[in-house]
Amino acid sequence: MEDEEDIISELFTAVGEQLKVLRIRAGLTQREFGRLVGYTESQISAMERGVRITQPDFLEKADKILNAGGVLIAAKKSIERAQAKARVRHPGWFRDYAKVEAEAVALHDYSTQAVPGLLQTEEYARAIFTHRRPLLDETTIEKRVADRLARQQLFERWPPPTASFVLEEAVLQRRTGGSRIHTDQLRQLLRLGQLRPVELQVMPNDRAEHPCMDGPFIMLTPKGRQQVAYLEVQGHPTLITDPNEVRIFSERYGIIRAQALTPRESLALIEKMLGDA
Repeated sequence: MEDEEDIISELFTAVGEQLKVLRIRAGLTQREFGRLVGYTESQISAMERGVRITQPDFLEKADKILNAGGVLIAAKKSIERAQAKARVRHPGWFRDYAKVEAEAVALHDYSTQAVPGLLQTEEYARAIFTHRRPLLDETTIEKRVADRLARQQLFERWPPPTASFVLEEAVLQRRTGGSRIHTDQLRQLLRLGQLRPVELQVMPNDRAEHPCMDGPFIMLTPKGRQQVAYLEVQGHPTLITDPNEVRIFSERYGIIRAQALTPRESLALIEKMLGDA
């Protein structure tokens, strides 16, 4: 398993290095190239370093823009095979959830401690893994960061899943990683919250009543299957499939969304926090 993981990682790194060489040859900065292909500067940087998987359709577009002569397109089939295997790169306890998440047609996340992994910037994710206890070695940290960024490509497929996120206001106030990383993360939330398939809401600190003080959870609907719930407490995961138990979480989530700020109000709050930063 470890050898296979290394091979997959080396493939993503090799394609990223090719992409960087071709971009530089074309005289484009990461930001300029990103604008042409519809990605952010940080996303291009992550792809060039091999910590973000280059999507097959991206390779086609990049090959044309960079006048690569089919070099990037030639890697498409290898990338597609690697993507199928990449799901098992997560820690053993996380693999069942990661598989369900990758196939989800709907995803609803309530977060109380940190920004959801699907919305995190690379540096925010690295800060989370760097400061956790017990400490992780550098290789494991980088692998976990790469896996987390790979999960975010869920939003790049078509059709994308219907997704909603409710974050406690305290999550936005916590300066995880320091001021710069915190500010970049707020900008990321503002950007992602404006995507068509994403609904982002904030639960204000001043709510006198709260329907769920039991911690965070996620609701997932895999393609062709019934909705499930996922919990993780102190590294101990639980995937709930019993319909009666799932219904309880669904009801809680509905009330949480009703009591939270609307998506428009939530984005306005994030903009205000950026202005105050």
